[in-house]
Amino acid sequence: METDPTRAIEWMIGLPDITFLAVEDGLDGVGRIHVETVSRPVGCPGCGVVARIKDRPRVELVDLPVSGRPICLVWHKRRWCCPDPDCETGSWTEEDHRIASPRQVLSTRAALWVTFQVGRFARSVNEVAIELGCGWRTVNHAVITYGEALLEADEGRFGQVAALGLDEVLMVRIGPFHHKHFSTQIVDVRAGQLLDVVPGRSSVEPMAWLAEQGRAFRDGIEFGTLDLSGPYRRVFEIMVPNATMVADPFHVTKLANTKLDECRRRVQNETLGHRGRRDDPLYRGRRLLTMAKERLGEKGHEKLTGILRAGDPTGDVATLWQAKEAVRELYSHGDPDLALDWVTELGRDLQDTDYPVEARSLGRTLTRWKREIAAWHQAHVSNGPTEAVNNLIKRVKRAAFGFTSFRNYRIRALLYAGKPNWDLLPTVRPR
Repeated sequence: METDPTRAIEWMIGLPDITFLAVEDGLDGVGRIHVETVSRPVGCPGCGVVARIKDRPRVELVDLPVSGRPICLVWHKRRWCCPDPDCETGSWTEEDHRIASPRQVLSTRAALWVTFQVGRFARSVNEVAIELGCGWRTVNHAVITYGEALLEADEGRFGQVAALGLDEVLMVRIGPFHHKHFSTQIVDVRAGQLLDVVPGRSSVEPMAWLAEQGRAFRDGIEFGTLDLSGPYRRVFEIMVPNATMVADPFHVTKLANTKLDECRRRVQNETLGHRGRRDDPLYRGRRLLTMAKERLGEKGHEKLTGILRAGDPTGDVATLWQAKEAVRELYSHGDPDLALDWVTELGRDLQDTDYPVEARSLGRTLTRWKREIAAWHQAHVSNGPTEAVNNLIKRVKRAAFGFTSFRNYRIRALLYAGKPNWDLLPTVRPR
């Protein structure tokens, strides 16, 4: 059994070929462990002459806590100089990535630990900083620096993608008018993996990202999933014209429910002259209207019929309710040809001038997107995995209490939802 306290401290530090010098109990409650590298002859990088030690600066590095107590690793560096007066090299300071990377305030093992904790488990940077006894910026700098290095080193993080999904997330509201800044998530919907995050929700940045991936990558994309977004449709039409675009069934059904709700509110104001109140028939039935017909049951159907009879004298809400059910019925079978005929007929019928304005609007949208809507019956892929990735990103946002820097937002999102190879983290060298 090893009883030498020096060997015990070296074992705790976990650094081979590092000489332990002393332990200091600081007045600020922070323990300090003094170390230096093993002394070896060093040649001048310019001329090769054996260098001499110029001075010994001390560099204090935030290290992992011991028994809940903050620890500072004091590295006694060597600053070398060339004894040859004709050499232009001058002086330089030794570097050892095992102890700390250049321009890092955390030791290497502490930086790797905080990157794993914040990136893999979506912990708050402030929470980890309190545990280490340092500042928020110190931890965040390490997470972003090592996170970028990990993502660059993980060249095989994703391969060929057969089904690509695009969707937007609100990143931040900035300024006195709370101007909204969005981001676009690019997702492999088959693997449920976040590939990258680009700023905005226009077509420009996703097209630039796809252009960077190369033609072979774009040619391998068979399906493109999206909500009913014109800019994202433009991305697929221009960059991957041979891919089949698939409108997400959830968003199609949601659109029908939205139009139904708009109609209910309009009829409410036209008949009673005010917004919905607790005792108003249509307001009481707002949840029943959006429920699936088969889930209502006999009692629920009777209640809904009475509500419409009392609060919908023109029958507009009932018409939108039937249209919503017709849209839902579209996904009750798997025949692509029947689906295309169905949505074509439904879109044309809903645009009849006798129908409410909300029904005509729904009909126009169904007509514009009929091929993408019917394509689901062929591809059977949806934007559901993209929405799941969005939820993961929102969890990161909650842990960070929001983001204002897109760089921080992108790296944190990719570390948590991008499925990097965490085994590569100890081998990365940040720039």
